[in-house]
Amino acid sequence: MLKPILLLAMTVLATSLSFADINTVKANLAKHNPDLKIENLQTTEMKGIYSGSMDGQVVYLNEDAKHLIGGSMIRLADKQNLTRDLVLKQNSIDWKKLPLQDALKTVRGTGKRQLAIFSDPNCPYCKQLELELKKLNDVTLYTFVLPLKAQSIAPSRQIYCEKNPAQAWEDLISKGIQPKSGNRCANPVERNLALAKSLNIQGTPAIIFSNGFKVMGAYPAEQIEKILTELGL
Repeated sequence: MLKPILLLAMTVLATSLSFADINTVKANLAKHNPDLKIENLQTTEMKGIYSGSMDGQVVYLNEDAKHLIGGSMIRLADKQNLTRDLVLKQNSIDWKKLPLQDALKTVRGTGKRQLAIFSDPNCPYCKQLELELKKLNDVTLYTFVLPLKAQSIAPSRQIYCEKNPAQAWEDLISKGIQPKSGNRCANPVERNLALAKSLNIQGTPAIIFSNGFKVMGAYPAEQIEKILTELGL
């Protein structure tokens, strides 16, 4: 039986070799393709192949970093899509930690499927996404108003002074109707901005599914439905 000190030494050696391989990939990438920005480099189940993130996509490369591969890596033993698992892991947050009380809540049908949306009232892509969200049935939408544009700050705060903030948001984002109330009232706008920063949401719109999977952009309703089905939500 191996002594504890020997086991520790073997673990340290294995770890150092793993880091050495990744460092080699990084060095070769910098040498051969310095303009390529590939992050989150790590080993995979396939010997000599490493995964990384580039422009929000999972890519693969070998140790000399002279070739780049796109697409899915499938483990044949159980047909598991390892690329899909990696995408989910790298683009997920803890749904339970979302302060849903700071979001505007809209329920359609049974409301059994849940989505969190980060949206700016003056973002054209947010307006486009809003149209797509209206096509979804049996959903609960939690909208975190995120005024990234300077002209969005005042109306975003005023929404919460209306009798029905959710309807005021609908009127603003879909019809361009400004909130009528000129009063000041408590609102979560600053908290929403801080939350977005902590989640590395630097633009709008953003969609977070109830398992924590995060995507950016104005996804069509059909694609949102497809993701919900694939995630079993």
